[in-house]
Parts: sequence; structure tokens; C-alpha cells
Amino acid sequence: MCFSILPDFLLGLPRATLATLGIVEGLAEALSYGLRSVSGIFSDMFRRRKVIVLLGYGLSTLVKPLFSTAQTSLDVLIIRIGDRVGKAIRTSPRDALLSESVSEKRMGAAFGLHRTLDQIGAILGPVIASTLMLFFGFTARDIFWLSFIPESIALLIILVFVKERIGKPSGELKLLRGVETVLKGRFSSLLIVVGLFSLGAYNFSFILARAEGIGVAKPLISIVYAVINLAHTAIAIPGGLLSDKIGRERVLVMGYGVFLLQH
Repeated sequence: MCFSILPDFLLGLPRATLATLGIVEGLAEALSYGLRSVSGIFSDMFRRRKVIVLLGYGLSTLVKPLFSTAQTSLDVLIIRIGDRVGKAIRTSPRDALLSESVSEKRMGAAFGLHRTLDQIGAILGPVIASTLMLFFGFTARDIFWLSFIPESIALLIILVFVKERIGKPSGELKLLRGVETVLKGRFSSLLIVVGLFSLGAYNFSFILARAEGIGVAKPLISIVYAVINLAHTAIAIPGGLLSDKIGRERVLVMGYGVFLLQH
């Protein structure tokens, strides 16, 4: 709901440009990715994933409605960073929690299902936002406030229904422990590939900004975001199942290949 309208909202603020959008997204995402390893280390240290996941989702839930109060690009940047810090806190322990809940043979299917359900939200949210703006006169600021409702429900579900396997705390906080061992293997090659790919990839915010530039009405920009995520959702589970069958590397290469061809 929020991210489908945020680029247009930001560009409507005083003195905001596409460069401003790039700075906001770049700084927020950089901080998010930089902090993920830290939250993962702490979740390994205490072997308590759920409480860290709750903390991350809780922070994002609290700050997203504040977009409705933003008056400048700096306001949006601060709130966006707060949201991405929440994502950084929850992502690694959430993935660990998921991986500990399924067998190795079903890992691809499990993460495929996770991505599907995640992307369903990224489809329904923009559709709801567009519907409210088109037919009920809601503004972007109204949508930001409204986002608090589904996110609060998600927090409640995590708190009540999600169970975790609590392991024995390691009691050790060593940020670079085991790094040399990991980097000696093929993982370092994967990191290089992912890094180069990410360097050349684009942020979807610019697609949404471009949509308005070619004549898409503001209330319908969210639908563009929904269509993008619809394609993502349709391939998530089949991609996961295929990786279980033919291997992760082959499916990963196929995914990067498709992205390369569309350029």
C-alpha cells in the first residue's frame, strides 16, 4: 500500500527530483542491507529468532504511517530509513526461523511459498490503495495511515501463532567469526555475482515514477506496482520447486539470464 504510492508522493514534495528519489532509496537500502548481518548474528547468539522478528516488524509498523506527516524530502528519508532498519532487523532471523521449520529437501518450496505470500500482499495492497483513491477519495496521506491496520494484524499473528525452535544460546558475539572459512569456498564467487547484478539492477521506484511520466493517472500507479508483483508471485513457487529438482545454481542462472535479456 505504501511503497506503491511513495515515489509519486515524494516527487510531489517541494524541490524533490528523481535524483532525490535515488538518494532516498539508495541510502535506505544500503543501511538495510548493511545491518542484516548484525541482526542475524544476534539471533544466532541468543537463538531467539521470534523476538527479533517482532522487533523488526514492529519498528516498520510504527514508522510507515509517519509518511503521512512528511513535508520535505528529508522527512521522507528519515522515515524510510526507519522502515528499512526494521526490515534489516527482521530479515535474517525470519529466514533462519523459516529454514529451521522445514526439511532440507523442502527448502526451495518453503521459501517459494514465503515469497508467494509476501508478494500477494504486494499485489492486494496496491489494488486496495488504488480502489480507495479512485472511488472513495482517499489521498496518499490517508493510505499511509491506513497501512497501520494490516501491519498490526500481522504483528498479532506473529505474536500468537508463530512458534520457534529455541536452541541453546551460544553466548558469543563475534561479528567476523567464520568469515575466512566461508570466503574460501564458492560463496565468495556468489557474492561477487550478486554484487555485480545489484550494481546494474534498478529500483522499482523509478518504474513507478516513469509510469506517471508516460501518462498513467496517479490513482492507477499502484496498479503498475501490483502487475509487477503479480509476475513475481506467479513464478515464486514453481521456481522454488524447480530448484529442489534441478539445483539452486541452475535456477539462479536462469533468473539472472531472464533479467539480462529484458534489458
